[in-house]
Amino acid sequence: MIYTFEILPMNLEQAGYISSFIKKLLVDNKISKMVIRRVSIATYEAEINVVIHSYGGKCVVDYNEKQLKIVFSDTGPGIKNIESAMTEGFSTASTYARENGFGAGMGLPNIRNSCDEFDIQSSDKGTIVTIIFNL
Repeated sequence: MIYTFEILPMNLEQAGYISSFIKKLLVDNKISKMVIRRVSIATYEAEINVVIHSYGGKCVVDYNEKQLKIVFSDTGPGIKNIESAMTEGFSTASTYARENGFGAGMGLPNIRNSCDEFDIQSSDKGTIVTIIFNL
């Protein structure tokens, strides 16, 4: 099953919708609670990153009985230094994001630590984060 979602920039009211949808999908398919927890953490963090750091983007969820592959892609401005961004506590979040409780610099490290496979590609045109969970 493949699902596609649009993610709007700075739309904090809708942030979390995708991770909630995926959690329900996994619960309905009787996936273990430990896997659901890991998926929920990674997808929420990735979704928030697109909301607070990009000009908008999309999420494509590819689910089958053995694997869950989720690709978050956004449009600009990209991540200037991926190595720094992968460091716990490093943040380039805007004042608006921080005032709303986001931007602690744990997003990418939490994503990487929660999934079975992680890939990130970034340029000034945007960022693509691919996360895979073995079910």
